[in-house]
Amino acid sequence: MNFLEEAVSWFGKMTFGTLGLFFGGPLGAIIGMTLGHHLVDRKAEPGQVSGAPLKSEQAQAAYFVCVFSILGKLAKADGQVTGDELQVVDEFINGMRISDTEKQFAKQVFNEAKNSSYSIDDFALQFYQINSSQPAVLTSFLDVLFRVAAADRVLHPAEEAALVRIKNIFRISDKQFDDIKSVYFSDVDRYYKILNCSADSSNAEIKKNYKKLVRDFHPDTIISKGLPEEFTDFAASRFREIQEAYEKVKKERGF
Repeated sequence: MNFLEEAVSWFGKMTFGTLGLFFGGPLGAIIGMTLGHHLVDRKAEPGQVSGAPLKSEQAQAAYFVCVFSILGKLAKADGQVTGDELQVVDEFINGMRISDTEKQFAKQVFNEAKNSSYSIDDFALQFYQINSSQPAVLTSFLDVLFRVAAADRVLHPAEEAALVRIKNIFRISDKQFDDIKSVYFSDVDRYYKILNCSADSSNAEIKKNYKKLVRDFHPDTIISKGLPEEFTDFAASRFREIQEAYEKVKKERGF
């Protein structure tokens, strides 16, 4: 069972009304909208109600609600939510080992959040305020978002930009961010582009393009054309990139 599945142990231990009043801010508003009630005390500070400290159930609820709120905003990051994106989120939710009631609640949170006036940054900031002393929780949260973003094997520019903003709000280092990203997204796509190919290209097409690029950018070819030194340096760098890309693609494909 993963961290997100463990986070639903709060479900049923407290009333939804208490949740909405407890959190305030974006999370409380989304809970309120999800349930169709006005449960938000906007004067309450995130993580506090009547001076009470944040308890484990509330922390778990914040994790759960914030994940699906941010997924809702991520899906709409490029201006519209596609059927493919909805399918990815549905598959993610249905693949979790949680009850049907909890799955339905997650889907409702997703739908309410994606159409809300709150931004990804609003949700991320409130979550950070609640968990600023628990860096492991913050990195785990970012890992979950990457896992869902990787479901279609493409990290869209709007998605990556949003994830970078979340990284900055959570004060996660660039190295940690890149390490998490590398688990779900490799540089293979970049190597295909260097070879003027794609993942759908045949082995024969890749080999053909590679041979042509090697001829075009081979140092001897460049020198024989009497091109300026600046271009010669560029071509040498490009030649090394082509060689590296071909070796990486060969390894990935096993030919």
